[in-house]
Formats: sequence, structure tokens, C-alpha cells
Amino acid sequence: MIDNPYYSPDVHQDFELVSIGRLELEDGGVIDDCRLAVRTWGTLNEEKDNAILIPTWYSGTHQIWADAYVGPGHALDPEKYFILAVNQIGNGLSTSPHNVENPDIAMSRFPDVRIGDDVVAQERLLREHFGIEKLALVVGGSMGAQQTYEWAVRFPAKVLRAAPIAGTARNTPHDFLFTETLIEQIHSDPGFAGGEYATHAQVEDGLKRHAHLWATMGFSTEFWRQEKWSALGFTSREQFLTDFLEPYFTAMDPNALLTMAWKWQRGDVSRHTDGDLAAALGRITAKTYVMPIDEDMFFPVRDCAAEQRLIPGSELRVIEDVHGHLGLFAVDPGFIPQIDRHLADLLDEPVEMAVDAGAAAPPR
Repeated sequence: MIDNPYYSPDVHQDFELVSIGRLELEDGGVIDDCRLAVRTWGTLNEEKDNAILIPTWYSGTHQIWADAYVGPGHALDPEKYFILAVNQIGNGLSTSPHNVENPDIAMSRFPDVRIGDDVVAQERLLREHFGIEKLALVVGGSMGAQQTYEWAVRFPAKVLRAAPIAGTARNTPHDFLFTETLIEQIHSDPGFAGGEYATHAQVEDGLKRHAHLWATMGFSTEFWRQEKWSALGFTSREQFLTDFLEPYFTAMDPNALLTMAWKWQRGDVSRHTDGDLAAALGRITAKTYVMPIDEDMFFPVRDCAAEQRLIPGSELRVIEDVHGHLGLFAVDPGFIPQIDRHLADLLDEPVEMAVDAGAAAPPR
């Protein structure tokens, strides 16, 4: 195990680790004691029907949701709902390559984890630990959107509403290739040592290059043309890289990033329907708002809109933000009001529980 202060409660606050026991993975691996890092807000009502689930995105944790999205006055209001943010497997807080106790699956030996494994783990957590059988809403951004789609397809009878933000149900070839370049920056650093480094600091050069690639795609061309970094308090493009993006990624565990990257590349709900995306999305019974960001270079509106048209009764709600995909960091003052407005509309939508929607796979 490697002690990385970035993943401490001082940085990521108010979460608890909950063991869901043995988790058998889609690709054949096993995590004998899978622990999920969970942050909750609010109170679960007697009927247990006011629960909202937030799965996390690549490199992210529950903390950004705590800082920007959840609170009184927001659509995600703890005074009305019981809100759970569950950190995805491999994100550094939940069971991950550097913190797993079993040496047989530590570091470079950590098994491949898919989006479906996260959702199976989350479903078990909700059902066994909290007694939650249905969700008023599942909402997530980027990889959290991938998990949101997986929930709606895999467990349609459990999801009343779904809001995938800045993400797709089936990853695109372009995203797969870009993510491969992110992976290569880490692998190519000699300090990575095949995934057996002694500290994340040994992979600093690779993590810096990883950060620079995020600069090219995570933020839009308009973000750079309009020098939006100046509104964030930086004096130059170079300072934005060295004082914001580089420190953000160099603090993280390289194997954790690789675990999430592999998972991101293979996000695809159509594996439940022999590659038929229309058939997979046609299973969704949740009232769904698909919410792309207009300047997103990872998940452009056209890709999200094409999927939205395959979801019965869904709506396309476009978020305007010149920051692009990393607008998810909620640095633009106009971002969260849009999120709140759309989520409030969605939560006001009358919905009915599906009696038997034919889930793609039973809980494991």
C-alpha cells in the first residue's frame, strides 16, 4: 500500500468507507473486499424513495459535488433528498491499486474494472447497506454519465429519473484514442516502473504530460482563444498550466488514473444487447434529461443528441459553457444555475415505477 496524502480526509472530506464484500468483475477478476467511499447528505425518508445517487467522474471524487452542486438552494437539496455520492472503484478513495490490502491485486496487478462493475457494486451498496430499492434520480458527469446510463439500462425498474451530464452511453472511437494518449504519458515515464513505483512522485513527468493533454481537450478552443484562464486569477496560459492543471494531476496516483482510463474507454451499454445501442437505450424507463455541454470536445452535442433520440420520452437539455468539458468544475458562474434549473425541472417531472422492465443482469 502507498500512502498518498491527496486521498486523505483533509482533502476529501466527510466520507466513509463501506465494504460490500466480494465483487466478481465482468472481465473475470475478483476484489475480495471491495470498499466504496461514500458521502451522504440529508435524511432517507420512511418510504426510502427520496434517494439521489451521484457516481463520480475521471480523476474526480465526491468533493467537487460537495463544493459546487449539493446544498440548500440547489436542485440537489439535502433538505428534500437523501443524496449519496459514491466514488467509483479505482478513483483513489474507493478500493484502488495503491490502497488495496490484498497484495495479489495491488498496483500493476489490479484487475480490469468496467463501468458495469461500478454499477453492480453501487446497487449492492444501496440495497444492502441503506435498504434503498429505487432512486428518485441518478445524475453524474463524464464517467459519472457513463454510470448513469448503465444504471438506467441495467436496472430500469430502480431508476425513476436519469441525468447524464457531458457523457455518452457508448464511448466513441475518438474518445478511446484520446484516452490512449493519456495512458501513454504515464506508461512512458521511466519512473512508472511498470506500475510498481514506490511513490506517485516518481511519475511526475508523465503526470505533467498527462495534464497538458487535458489542457488541449478538456478546455475548449474558445476557452483558450478568449483567455478565460485570466478570469480564474492566472496571469498567463503558462501559469494556468503550471499552477493549476499540473498540480491537480501530479498529486494523484498513476495506477488509479490508468484504472479509470481503461474503464472509460470501454463504457458501452450496448454490450447488454449484442452491440445494439438502440435496443439498449430503448430499455430505459426513467425520465431522462441528456445534458451535454455545448463546447465539449470529448462528448459533443451531436453525439449526445444522437443517443438521446433513442431514449423513450427523453429530452435534450444543452448546457452553455465556453470552458468545455471541464466546465464540470463549475468555475463559470453561469454553469451551476443551468444545472440547477434543469435538474429541478427533472425532479418535478411526474414518474411511475416500472413493474418489470427486464433488467440486463441480476445483482451480484
